[in-house]
Formats: sequence, C-alpha cells, structure tokens
Amino acid sequence: MTNIKDNRLIDGIVVKKRIIAEIKQYAENFTKMPCLVSILIGDVPEAAVYVRNQARGAEQAGMPFKQVNWPSDITQDECKARILALNDDATVLGIILQRPVPDHINVRSLQSAIHPLKDVEGMNPASIGNIVYSDVALAPCTAAASVALIKETGLKLEGLEVVMIGHSEIVGKPIAMMLMAEGCTVTVCHHMTRSVAMHSRRADVVVVAVGKAHLVKQDMIKPGAVVIDIGINQIDTPEGPKIVGDVDTDSVINIAGWITPVPGGVGPVTVAILMRNAMVAHKRQISAGWL
Repeated sequence: MTNIKDNRLIDGIVVKKRIIAEIKQYAENFTKMPCLVSILIGDVPEAAVYVRNQARGAEQAGMPFKQVNWPSDITQDECKARILALNDDATVLGIILQRPVPDHINVRSLQSAIHPLKDVEGMNPASIGNIVYSDVALAPCTAAASVALIKETGLKLEGLEVVMIGHSEIVGKPIAMMLMAEGCTVTVCHHMTRSVAMHSRRADVVVVAVGKAHLVKQDMIKPGAVVIDIGINQIDTPEGPKIVGDVDTDSVINIAGWITPVPGGVGPVTVAILMRNAMVAHKRQISAGWL
C-alpha cells in the first residue's frame, strides 16, 4: 500500500490551507463581504459533498456562503432570469452552479448567463476564452488547481514537456492552454489518440482527467516525472467501495518524482482555487465600481 507520508506525494490539503490563509487575510480587510451563492437545481445527492466542501472552504476563508435550491421542474427561462437578477445584486459576490442539472436544462446556456465578473468557477465561455490571451486569473478551478500543484514541485515550467490525457472543455483544454501560457510544450491525448503511452512516456509532466480507474500504469510514466491525477472513480474492493484516481498510484509512485494522491490531491486545492477566484472577482468588482 502507498505510504501517505511519502514525500513524492503532493499534499493538496497543505496547499489548500496555504491558499485559504491568504484569502482570509484579504477578507479581514473588509467589514462586510458580499456572499457566494451556490445554486442547486432539483434533488442532487451526489452534489451535496461538493456543496459541503465549498461551504467549509468559504467559512475558512472568511467568505459568506449561501446555498439556494431551485425546484427540478423550473424552466430554462426562469433559471436564466434568476441568474440575471443575481448578476445585478450587489450583495452577491459570485455564482456557483452545481452540476448535474435536470435534463431539460441547458447548463452551458446558464453558465454563459453568469456575468464574467461573478463567474468564480471560471465556466463562462468568456472566462475560458481569456485563457487564450494568458488571462488566467478566473480560470476553471480544477484546471487552475492542477497548474498550482505542478508549481508545487518547484520545477521551472518553461520548456517542460507536458502530456494532458483528456480534453474536456472545463478541464483538459483549459489546463493545456494555461500550461502553454507558462511556457510548457503541451501534447493533448484523447480517445482517438493511437498510443497514449507513446506520448506519456516522454513527458516531464503527465496530467490525467478521463474518469477511468487506474488507466495510467507504471510503464506509461518516465522516471522522475510529475503525475497530476484529477480522476475520481469509485471501485468495489473486498473491504467495500473505495475512491481511486485515473492513475494506479501504488505502482506509479515507484517511478514518479511527484504524484497527487486521490483523495487528498487536486480536490482540496480546487476548493481553495474557487475561493481565490472569489477574491479576484471581489478585486475586479471594486475596480469596476460595483462595490
């Protein structure tokens, strides 16, 4: 079994605490902060853990947090109208739209309706598009967390060979663009890539986000490489259900220079980045004369 104290494991909880402390110090400069609003549409038990983690992170960072529940039969138009009202509400700092949403709701349309200055999740197309121009201050949280964890190794990012396994719009593609902005040479692999291992074996950094338990094995990693595991998968074991990543950590740790554990790696830092985005949003709203 993996030794949790192994110094090759990048401890996301330690990174999260450091980021949260920075935000708390910022928030203490203001007598009253506008609140983060978390929107849950319908009864979504699987989203409850995310909401709890976000609420806990907000409390630790000194950011007011409010959860609102909208009925599962709410219309698309009504959702959009409510979001636009939140955009205009000066007491609302940022809007968090929990997923999944009911089948009749177009989530991308609602993400587009959230004003970029209140888009603390970095999901508005404008926020993602800004990354192309190296404006990464309000980037998608998981993508920004992954980059932060790569930086945690102390490696100089300029010139690093990075392989991104997975090319989703909110994780893989933003990570690739963010790392290119840092001077990395990035190869993106996906389900049509002929040989993922051929690419990953030459990489200084491998980032994986595909949702397949233990997809990445030891023979796919170059000795000393950084491995960032974004996957969250539940598998059955003789001891019961277990959460694992997309990387076979117990074998890969024997060859990797650094690796993020699951759980305890990217997840905690993602929550911290959400709070950091809220701090950035607060600064930009002040500059825009909103606050």
